[in-house]
Amino acid sequence: MTESDQHSRGQSDSVQKNLDSLQTQRDLDWAPEHLAEHLAYRQSLQNEAEWSRVVKAGDVVAPFALDEVDGGTVALADLVHTGPTVLIFFRFENCPACNAALPAYRDALAPELDKLGAHLVAISPQITERLVAIKRRLDLPFPVASDPDASLIRSLGIAFAPTADEQEERARQGADISAILGNGRWDLPYPTVVVIDQDYVVRFADAHPDWMVRTEVDAVLDAVRSLS
Repeated sequence: MTESDQHSRGQSDSVQKNLDSLQTQRDLDWAPEHLAEHLAYRQSLQNEAEWSRVVKAGDVVAPFALDEVDGGTVALADLVHTGPTVLIFFRFENCPACNAALPAYRDALAPELDKLGAHLVAISPQITERLVAIKRRLDLPFPVASDPDASLIRSLGIAFAPTADEQEERARQGADISAILGNGRWDLPYPTVVVIDQDYVVRFADAHPDWMVRTEVDAVLDAVRSLS
């Protein structure tokens, strides 16, 4: 059983509790040098983030249309026409941390947003043919959409990629993100939640370069409720 499989059935309503459970298991399973390397890289992303470019409250999001994994299109214009829209950006379908976080959004966030008349969409740069697996595995009741050229995540300032030398080294180690994503690119999003009102204005944005830290459900619900 893969690490993603082990943590894709999270029952907690807390995103961070699920992630902490994943980290606890890694502390037991991983060698100390692997743990240290993993932590150092996450901290480097946090330290090097260009926060002036990262999406923030008050920004206006341009209309976009993305392919949904079950077919059809997710268009922002259609969503905001009928209510506020919450976008959850995640890495890719077999990312263990994503598989730990999304069940909490499924169980605690999606039903409450539905009551509030708000839309929820999860977005990854992975191609739809591969991304569909996470929607099936986690039985996600909301759209899962692909941003394969990373145009949306880059426009929001939440994209990052290893340097050319780092890409070469990781490919040698069997961690070729461009192959995992299936799009020939290395761009990944910081795990991010964006709440957009019916005028395309961002009312809440929370990005985490350290992908083992993610936005809690209550913060998202508070932002959406403030729009009522």
